[in-house]
Amino acid sequence: MGYALAGAFAHEGHSVLLVSGPTNLDVPANVDFIPVETAAEMHDVVSKYIGCMDIAVFAAAVADYTPATVQPRKIKKSGDTLTLELVRTADILGSARQPFGFRGTLVGFAAETENLEPNAREKLTRKHCDLIIANDVSQPGIGFDSDQNEVLLVYPDRTDSLPAASKHELSLELVDAIVRLSQTLTTH
Repeated sequence: MGYALAGAFAHEGHSVLLVSGPTNLDVPANVDFIPVETAAEMHDVVSKYIGCMDIAVFAAAVADYTPATVQPRKIKKSGDTLTLELVRTADILGSARQPFGFRGTLVGFAAETENLEPNAREKLTRKHCDLIIANDVSQPGIGFDSDQNEVLLVYPDRTDSLPAASKHELSLELVDAIVRLSQTLTTH
């Protein structure tokens, strides 16, 4: 969805910087691109460039936890169980307003498996977003690893629904909604 949105923003004439972890997707035409390998790298790149943006859309499903240590070699079988210590990764979306100081239009995504709207609304407030785009990733055939998606647009004062469509079609509708929101916020 992030790549579809980057392509849609560029198609509509906007300057776009796409920061992405590893994927097999092609970078859309007319999009500036910074590849990253880890959540920590993504955090650092976003903190460096977000101040230059009018709109920031956080569509990546960045891991919440990462291994505390990385083994230099394969871990050999040594028993019936293995315990790994995980540490929390930096919250990139949650850092956008503070400490990054972003003042533009902030849009996040919520990939949920239950309580779609309540969880998205809670995330909207907790992360200080202007809009959360939420989808139920437990539904087969939409969201991850699919060209189709179906989303709720959760604003502070309302929720709108966009029916299932291709990510390309949906991205054009989302760009329109995000740009309208940004224009509304800058005139108030």
